[in-house]
Amino acid sequence: MKRPVKKAVKKSGAAPVIDPYLPNNGNFGYRVSRYELTLEYKVAINRLAGSATITAVTLTSLKTFTLDLSDALSVSKVTVDGRRPANFRAAHRKLHITLNSALPAGAAMSIEVRYSGSPRPLRTPWGEVGFEELSNGVLVAGQPNGAASWFPCDDHPSAKASYRIQISTDSPYRAIANGELVSRRVRAAQTVWTYEQPEPTSTYLATLQIGMYGTLKLPKAPVPMQAALPDRLRANFDHDFGRQPQMMKLFITLFGPYPLSNGYTVVVTDDDLEIPLEAQGISIFGANHCDGNRGSERLIAHELAHQWFGNSVTARRWRDIWLHEGFACYAEWLWSENSGGRSADEWARHYHQKLANSPQNLLLADPGPQDMFDDRVYKRGALTLHVLRTAIGDDKFFALLRDWTTRHRHSTVVTDDFTGLAANYAEESLRPLWNAWLFSTEVPPL
Repeated sequence: MKRPVKKAVKKSGAAPVIDPYLPNNGNFGYRVSRYELTLEYKVAINRLAGSATITAVTLTSLKTFTLDLSDALSVSKVTVDGRRPANFRAAHRKLHITLNSALPAGAAMSIEVRYSGSPRPLRTPWGEVGFEELSNGVLVAGQPNGAASWFPCDDHPSAKASYRIQISTDSPYRAIANGELVSRRVRAAQTVWTYEQPEPTSTYLATLQIGMYGTLKLPKAPVPMQAALPDRLRANFDHDFGRQPQMMKLFITLFGPYPLSNGYTVVVTDDDLEIPLEAQGISIFGANHCDGNRGSERLIAHELAHQWFGNSVTARRWRDIWLHEGFACYAEWLWSENSGGRSADEWARHYHQKLANSPQNLLLADPGPQDMFDDRVYKRGALTLHVLRTAIGDDKFFALLRDWTTRHRHSTVVTDDFTGLAANYAEESLRPLWNAWLFSTEVPPL
């Protein structure tokens, strides 16, 4: 069922908005294809310095443009195509750049920004997000708009690019970023780590993790899988995370090929974390998720599933976040069903009862910015998929999921893309199902 796609709207006297859920995020006039970050970080004093080289193409004649960047970071120099611009200034989480003369539409441009500062998380309606100090190291939790806390960018999920991240830090520490580790160079008391992420990646999924981590490879995995964690947690990890290779095998069967060429990395921090986090090719857990009791296995499945749903196939706008969280939540139920736990149907009935007893004021297809991370989005999204599976049968349902991840691999989608594709797998109209589960607030009968 087709609904009109909202375009950027400009109210009188106001800047145009790309996404009403994040009205100050994202930028107009260009499209980034690559970020090359060359950074140095001093753990003891929380000092980040370096440069970002951004390769982009203009979408219109362009004389002024902006990048998203935290006010905690100071810009010392900007060049565009090797030349200094007429002016640049940073204010209100934006770096404003004015060129000496306009670039025509379709022009390639290379923007270099040198910057430094003491990075800190950004305060948002969803709490603090972005670059965060640990008790002995760093994590980046970028969702939904934390990328600007550590590099200048076009920070919106619809803006995907490739990355090269080079980070120099104190030698006792291991630095982990997205993609393949292509170089590790010890230089005096510093080690320089260089990572290459070729697949298109949304800015919120770019990450940097620094800690006193050892590494281990997971055996018998269908794609390369590794972990980085404190040595003290190794025994717990082998038990709590030991079934990840089987998870990977199951998800490849159900969802299609693993979408990244560089494998999958799990980071376990030495600190407790309230919730685990996903990044492109990486999931980050706290020490509390690695306690030897295997109590976080559903979360391990959830974060792994995000590599397909959210990271590869990404919502173009945040209102469609159920395409991330509903699918990853349903993957938890599928893992349970296939590993000796409750069936997906049992989980569906369990959470349907909970939803029926919760406030029924959430519209899954447009929950609003305050509720986009509400647990009802996760569970109602999973229930929607379960009802669809029941309606069209297992063979068609899983064929649909594999078609979805293949067709939209490394691209961005909206809800209508999924409902439109699903119509090809149904013998009867799915309109009543979508109206009940996506476009109504009342929880329908199961």
